[in-house]
Amino acid sequence: MKKNPIIAIVGNPNIGKSSLFNQLTGLRQKVGNFPSVTVEKKSGPWMLNDATEAVVVDLPGLYSLYPKALDERVVIDILANPSHQDYPDVVVVVADASNLKRNLLLFTQVADLGLPVVLALNMLDVARDKNLQVNAVKLAMKLGVPVVRINARVGEGLDQLKQAVVQQLESPKISVEKYYFNPAEQFPELIDEVKRTNAISNNYLALHHVQQHDIFSFVSHEKRVAYDKMIEKHGFKESGFQAAETMHRYAVIDGLVKDSVKTVAEFLVKPLWTRRLDKVLLHPFWGYAVFLAVLLVIFQAVFTFASYPMDLIDAGMASLNDWLKAKLPEGALTDLLTDGLVAGIGGVVIFIPQIAFLFFLVSLLEESGYMARVMVIMDKLMRKFGLNGRSVVPLISGVACAVPAIMAARSIGNRKERLLTILVTPLMSCSARLPIYTVLIALVVPSTAVLGFFTLQGLTLMGLYLLGLISALVSAWAIKGRVESAETGYFVMEMPTYQIPRWYHVGIAVWDSVKSFVTQAGKIIVAISIILWVLATYGPGDAISKAEETIQKEQPTLKGAEMENAVAAYKLEHSYAGHFGKFIEPAIAPLGYDWKIGIALL
Repeated sequence: MKKNPIIAIVGNPNIGKSSLFNQLTGLRQKVGNFPSVTVEKKSGPWMLNDATEAVVVDLPGLYSLYPKALDERVVIDILANPSHQDYPDVVVVVADASNLKRNLLLFTQVADLGLPVVLALNMLDVARDKNLQVNAVKLAMKLGVPVVRINARVGEGLDQLKQAVVQQLESPKISVEKYYFNPAEQFPELIDEVKRTNAISNNYLALHHVQQHDIFSFVSHEKRVAYDKMIEKHGFKESGFQAAETMHRYAVIDGLVKDSVKTVAEFLVKPLWTRRLDKVLLHPFWGYAVFLAVLLVIFQAVFTFASYPMDLIDAGMASLNDWLKAKLPEGALTDLLTDGLVAGIGGVVIFIPQIAFLFFLVSLLEESGYMARVMVIMDKLMRKFGLNGRSVVPLISGVACAVPAIMAARSIGNRKERLLTILVTPLMSCSARLPIYTVLIALVVPSTAVLGFFTLQGLTLMGLYLLGLISALVSAWAIKGRVESAETGYFVMEMPTYQIPRWYHVGIAVWDSVKSFVTQAGKIIVAISIILWVLATYGPGDAISKAEETIQKEQPTLKGAEMENAVAAYKLEHSYAGHFGKFIEPAIAPLGYDWKIGIALL
């Protein structure tokens, strides 16, 4: 057994795949990108025994190995390429036990690639609520691979899963069927030619080279041309063949689940309160009303609760700055440290409470299953502006920070809709604007209570954010005709069951969001803060060095704080930043802005 085997987690969306990954890796997970693409990659260590630490890779969710979105392409690109750095030694296929037939479609496809597989049955509680009982032992005998019962939300069955993975690493078991679907039975000459010319031994892998060579990152242009000639030579019809494969697999799956899944009368059917709730949340009017109410609660909570830790951080950074200035000798290096580096770090840290609060509340909505309903009701509205329901998450996330929000847009399959979402997300009011909103609202809007919990200030804040949303939608509508795309946009979303959020998973999501902001946007903010300090501190000629002397000559009556302010203003005006502000002043003057506001815009 390898010292650091790679374990890939594969499964349909919204079945607990990421929950299982979080249980296995905890806070030790790493976030990056898969090679050659901008799809987020999550990986982390998992100790199998004293001598073996596996690397667990959480692959994007998908329903079939025929991808419809950019992130789904990553899965087949890895599983079809043994030379890929993330090519797994074992694949853990997570399946929804309450809908096993649909989930086994993906399992049979992965198994047909000849990879060692472990089937992890999750959501067994949901299956019980549907009067279904899954016999894991019988299913394992039929499949010929380990089948493990787990509860990814609470971490049950992880020891059994570890044993099954170790078993597959030490003595791999391939499924009972060599192929659940053998393409060589219909196109033997084509499959044989692909295998012979590309050193491939697996029939189903050869089929994917034929059908999906255009999206494989590891296939050269010459190979793609050769594949196209093979397809034409053998009269292969891709779309019809994929449909035939799916129908054949479901026929095989019917036999697999026949004796393994039974309806048990003893179990009580769960009350239909979820259907009644969906009638409200998915209603063409009340659904939007509830969503607006939820947004109002979120903004009111952020406005109310995030201000306290922000004030503490602001005071702490100011005290640190004063302490450093008192302890360190005067000079450019001290100014760089206090006014550049410390100020830049403070500009990052002060936004953490807002981001943490926002993503905490959004994670609660996602964990409960409500966010999927929001995507469904918003899809019809979003399509009028060139977007789709999946654009909701990036737009809402943009309220905290545009950087992770834009990264979240990568899950949108259609290129045009993905590009439009990325372009308009920065129009959402991010957390960097919240302090300005807070000051202006506090000065102009009275803190009058409205409907008990809400205040007029909170409603005003929500109005500003809704204005950003309206601007984003109008901009998307304005530019959608200029973005060409041959792809047909669609939106498919499975409704997850309502669940009580798990605090552990919510905490992981908040930690990932904060860490992403600090490590990605934070370093840019700190770097720009230092650059701006340099531009505002130095300038051409000797005007800055003679600032105090000049002000004393021009305004000899100034003393104390007035003198300091006048000198600071003079230095800023004659700095590189001041020169740049004056350079762009003619362009911003029609807006009523002067060169000082130009520097602020910079």
